[in-house]
Amino acid sequence: QVQLVESGGGLVQAGGSLRLSCTASGRTFSTYAMGWFRQAPGQEREFVAAISSGGYRLDYADSVRGRFTISRDNAEKMVYLQMNSLKPEDTAVYFCARSRIGGVTVATTDYVDWGQGTQVTVSS
Repeated sequence: QVQLVESGGGLVQAGGSLRLSCTASGRTFSTYAMGWFRQAPGQEREFVAAISSGGYRLDYADSVRGRFTISRDNAEKMVYLQMNSLKPEDTAVYFCARSRIGGVTVATTDYVDWGQGTQVTVSS
């Protein structure tokens, strides 16, 4: 099992940027793909971005493609989500998650370990 802790959320104006970080513990971090998901009030949790175990394959939701960038540092056991050109509709709690496989996957059911989440609020 991998423990995950997110940080970096906050309040930002539309058009601004935030960088989310996810700190992982556990010896198997580099074996698995990692993902970011988000959940807005009254809505289901949705996929945002994923990165393969080695960091060579990436995938993004259409709604964030071109604005968000996912990256990872396996030596430091960190995953990042750089969010640029933020919009009010990006407001949500953002979760870091560990996949049960090494390749990128967008399915929530493929992720087995989750952080507690960090709030991102984008004002118009």
